[in-house]
Amino acid sequence: MKTAEIAQRYLDFFQKNDHVIVPSASLITDDPALLFTVAGMVPFIPYLSGDVPAPYKRAADNQKCIRTLDIEEVGKTPRHGTFFQMLGNWSFGDYFKEGAIRFAWELLTTPDADGGLGFDPEDLWVTVYEEDDEAHDLWLRLTDLPEERIQRLGKDTNYWSTGLPGPAGPCSEIFFDRGPAYGIDGGPATDDDRYVEIWNLVFMQYEITNVTSKYDFDIVGELPNKNIDTGMGLERVAFIKQGVDNMYETDQVRPVLDAAVALSGKRYGADHEDDVRFRVVADHVRSSLMLLSDGVTPANDGRGYILRRLMRRAIRSMRLLGVEGPTFAELFAASRDAMKDAYPIVATDYDRLAQYALAEEATFLRTLASGSEILDESVADTKRSGGKSISGSEAFLLHDTYGFPIDLTMEIVEEAGLEVDRAAFDALMQEQRSRAKADARSRKRQLADTSVYRDLRAQGETIFTGYSDLETESSILGLLVDGVPVDRATSSQIVEVILAETALYAESGGQVADKGVIVGPGFELEVLDVQKPVPGLVSHTVEVSSGEVGVGQPATTVVDAANRRSARAAHSATHLVHAALRDTLGKSATQAGSLNRAGYMRFDFAWGQALSDATKSEIEEISNNAVRDNLEVTTRVLALDEAKAAGAMALFGEKYGETVRMVDIGGPWSRELCAGTHVSTSAEIGLISLVGESSVGASNRRVEALVGLDAFRSLAAERAIVSQLTANLKAPRDQLTARVAELQAQLKAAEKKIASFESKALGDRLPALAATAAPVGAYRLVSESLGTAASGDDVRALALQVRERLGVDAAVVALGAVVGDRPVVIVATNEAARAAGAKAGVLAKAAAAALGGGGGGRDDVAQGGGTDATAVPAALSAVRDALGA
Repeated sequence: MKTAEIAQRYLDFFQKNDHVIVPSASLITDDPALLFTVAGMVPFIPYLSGDVPAPYKRAADNQKCIRTLDIEEVGKTPRHGTFFQMLGNWSFGDYFKEGAIRFAWELLTTPDADGGLGFDPEDLWVTVYEEDDEAHDLWLRLTDLPEERIQRLGKDTNYWSTGLPGPAGPCSEIFFDRGPAYGIDGGPATDDDRYVEIWNLVFMQYEITNVTSKYDFDIVGELPNKNIDTGMGLERVAFIKQGVDNMYETDQVRPVLDAAVALSGKRYGADHEDDVRFRVVADHVRSSLMLLSDGVTPANDGRGYILRRLMRRAIRSMRLLGVEGPTFAELFAASRDAMKDAYPIVATDYDRLAQYALAEEATFLRTLASGSEILDESVADTKRSGGKSISGSEAFLLHDTYGFPIDLTMEIVEEAGLEVDRAAFDALMQEQRSRAKADARSRKRQLADTSVYRDLRAQGETIFTGYSDLETESSILGLLVDGVPVDRATSSQIVEVILAETALYAESGGQVADKGVIVGPGFELEVLDVQKPVPGLVSHTVEVSSGEVGVGQPATTVVDAANRRSARAAHSATHLVHAALRDTLGKSATQAGSLNRAGYMRFDFAWGQALSDATKSEIEEISNNAVRDNLEVTTRVLALDEAKAAGAMALFGEKYGETVRMVDIGGPWSRELCAGTHVSTSAEIGLISLVGESSVGASNRRVEALVGLDAFRSLAAERAIVSQLTANLKAPRDQLTARVAELQAQLKAAEKKIASFESKALGDRLPALAATAAPVGAYRLVSESLGTAASGDDVRALALQVRERLGVDAAVVALGAVVGDRPVVIVATNEAARAAGAKAGVLAKAAAAALGGGGGGRDDVAQGGGTDATAVPAALSAVRDALGA
């Protein structure tokens, strides 16, 4: 049974049982405490917690998830995957334990031919929370399970909570027995891989408080509305139904594994370590593809760092399988073909997704090359000094700063007959993990608790009137100070204001929040920010300018009209620039993020190289032609599927409801899903002036533009500069570029002549410098500060000439100079000095330490540099001391 068929049978079953089928949310979650949707319940948290009223009593879904907590287990067990799909059925105050158990058992044990999943009841085991007699008795009454296959377990496995105050409850898990060939007898209590958990039924029935850990809390009482939250692992069911040993061999993952086998020339199943690597590649490539399809791009922090880590682990695994060249073209194509039926976007947008993957692979392969050079030098230094191991701190530096995998470090070091201080490395890694976990806990404590908005959201969704009105009368539903509800707020206080209606736009979709005021009887509030802390609720952060404001009072939101006019022009300009980019570069130049504020727009898009001046001019001209043509701007609210069918573009990673707002500028030429505010016709934008184009990653570019009066003022300022230059240089405007080029050429020629004089002056000092050679230990040393020099190359050339002049006796030359405000020290040694133990690279490092920088090089000539130009004498003294030691 194919993976997609299992999912469809699940959804069909629950649809027949009156559940609303909800599409999968993005892997990118709104929850500020999480980077990703890590479980099927994440998109439903506002409904389960009661913060937001559920729009349906029953629901079912197939939710995409990413979880990297157990990343080291990937490939080693049959069930650990970073990307997985969680089938879930949900009840919000409707059916409870009996319904959940009845549905699960019916779907699992109904024969394949009758639309079920066809599990033999004899292969199924169940666990319940040790104190949950009700669930235990229901399993006995509703199913054919014997008492001995219903096991009672403790809180650590069979009690669910978020680790925060709020809803919680016992759970019941369903396991499949793979048989004695896979492990010992005794059921799920043995915690053996023989028993695979396939479904977890969470009975959310209690309110908890005083939470000190996930399993240590006080139960306040029962929830007024009891909820059901279930999760069935699609990949786990798939590998059982497909008769394979693990999730990596299922139909959606195995093709990537087979592609890795073909590229490596090795056989899957022949070697345990290689098999783990093949499975890591298969999992991580699929996970990376799905993250890319939801708008995540490789980066050095946040979600992008997780994606980068997955890609680099896959590259490392292929390298350990003997493949040192690029492989992503084949691997990602295999994953695309395996996943496209379930997620068509991976095929329709494959060119864009592959561009990121291939660029990241090329970057990391270069990183591996540079890291190998650093590691080779460290290995050579260790061998010269007679050491036996590379320090943990060096290995950690390679891992943390250069992204060089520890496994690869150990492989290279062991080939050289050395070892890595793995204990020290692991200690540093643990310190880093502890810091990260502490930071995550801090963020969770600070940001995750949105229960304060629960009662406010229960009063209804905040109505936004700002598309048509700049002023709206409403009433104050709630006030919050530092997250705590209050009845009143007085002058100078910072307070959150919740209203029934508002004309003020809350920041979203790249458009910043409106400016404005909120006024009422005897008070005025300056609006500092407008946000949506939970879906459907708008919060206004304000400062009480005058008077006293209280809950229940009437209030009028007043938008700063000039700021809104300029902001909406910038937002509409963003749509025009996007359309112009696609006209110029092609359909793969898709949006990767934007920022719009009054007079300014920033637009990020998928593209792997800098735009030429001609291309930028063309994009600017197309955009301004659209402004000139006074195109009509229309908006329509329609079903998401209808909007997509009409060709509307969606921002990757953005979440959309069942109904969306579609914005057209000039009909289908610019058609996007967007909740922002816009002009009525394109002429209202006024002018678009591109002022910047830059890189924001391996495969992303950014254009910036000024809009409207801000664009005009910028161009007027440039015109004034040009006028001043034409006057000062006595050249007409059309000859200005040539005149500046002529002056640059003259300046370059003068600088070259001056450098020649300085170089000759340095050369003239050769005899005098050689004459300063003085004995230091076993060496003759020339150590001089030259003052300023045109270039480091001149200093190097002079040092080599002095060294030659000193003959065959052991000699060391150390010359210091200031080049362009930066200090430099060149150290040169002759053959006799090197034989006696003087290494130029070691001496340059000593000098660099005094300069506040770094240095190194070959044994015969090396260079040190830094930031303190006054420390050149100290650096030369450091060389002298090192020789005399």
